[in-house]
Amino acid sequence: MADNEQAHIPVMLQKSVEALALKPGMTVADGTLGGAGHAEAVLKWITPGGTLVGIDKDKEALERAGKRLSGYESTVHLIHSDYMAIREILESLGIARLDAAILDLGVSFFQLGDSKRGFSYKQNARLDMRMDSDQKKTAYEVINTYSQKSLADIIFRYGEERWAKRIAEFIADRREKKPIETTFELTEVIKAAIPRGARQKGGHPARRTFQAIRIEVNAELEHLQYALDNFSDVMGSQARLAVITFHSLEDRIVKEAFHKLENPCECPPGTPICICGKKQRAKRVNKKPITPEASEISINNRARSAKLRVVEFI
Repeated sequence: MADNEQAHIPVMLQKSVEALALKPGMTVADGTLGGAGHAEAVLKWITPGGTLVGIDKDKEALERAGKRLSGYESTVHLIHSDYMAIREILESLGIARLDAAILDLGVSFFQLGDSKRGFSYKQNARLDMRMDSDQKKTAYEVINTYSQKSLADIIFRYGEERWAKRIAEFIADRREKKPIETTFELTEVIKAAIPRGARQKGGHPARRTFQAIRIEVNAELEHLQYALDNFSDVMGSQARLAVITFHSLEDRIVKEAFHKLENPCECPPGTPICICGKKQRAKRVNKKPITPEASEISINNRARSAKLRVVEFI
């Protein structure tokens, strides 16, 4: 195992795995395999006799995971796919129901650290940001072909960036002269667009815009919504689904999806008896999101915004 793999510990590893209430022999899905940190911890709980289905859009992640998880007695299926296809994946494997599942959202430690992938504003690379290298759409296409208005909308909506219109205007002006090809070129444009005083607070000035472009390239929020719906269809009785989010947009989708599973009734307020027929499908394990300890945040800055939500299906 490489040194950086040894150093990489997933956010809230112990809390998230313990929240799944795992036992030997269970069938568990890790929909965002990444560095396989969660998957390895899960296997220790479900061995012997368990089955792990590890899913990732990133072929390089699957290769790393295969090496890390080799040697376990439990059955391990590593699948190159999007986690929203969980129903089709399980059907292809002959698995009817899951006993637990975990989703650790966002860009992985390895993707950020790979200078060729173009995810990070800290390393110069061609604008890419694809989690699946087989996908056609890249950050280069988004930055250089989307209309100024579309860019402003994306940066504001997905990045929650107050300077979105100005950043989109500066991008449009720059690309008229020549295409914006690299992460450093984009970062330079963003810095120029944000007034000097505003750049002094709130972290790196390119952080929100890079997040927004990455979300757009990979359709992350749309896929998350589909995935939550599809996972809810394959969870067995007393099965638990744990989801770790890293920004408010993801967390809002998870929170609302879990609320709907717990309170699906669509009858008008004041209706004495439910007539819509929709029954509760799950209950929240934690009423409020679980967050990292201060000690974890001190050694892993990525953990600072993480939230863990868990539901148990009925």
